[in-house]
Amino acid sequence: MALVEALGYLVRFEPVPGKAHDLAGLALPQGGPDIGSLFGDEAFDADWLIEKLEARYSAAAVPSKFKREVKRSHDRAMYAWRHQIENLFSIIKELRAIATRRDRTVAGFRAIIILAAGVIAAR
Repeated sequence: MALVEALGYLVRFEPVPGKAHDLAGLALPQGGPDIGSLFGDEAFDADWLIEKLEARYSAAAVPSKFKREVKRSHDRAMYAWRHQIENLFSIIKELRAIATRRDRTVAGFRAIIILAAGVIAAR
């Protein structure tokens, strides 16, 4: 899970277990930076998540799941900004150690992601 600012720079990164659902590792931060909006794919289409975001006056650019009976509308223009996050991770994955996940510990993997994001931000 990545918390990214508007220009695509990493603010916070928390790895989630590989075989777990995307929502399993999602915990909206109570303190710290405010979340202005959430960009996610169909995996983040959960009623409880959308309700929490709306209670915090945050926007959710999450398309509805294919099998959802009542489709929710989402802002397509805002969802297009999701490419900033995808671009960040595509640059990070160019590093071979990250792409092959050579680190043996979660803390080591998290540290190398944060270090790589820092180098990208310093460019």
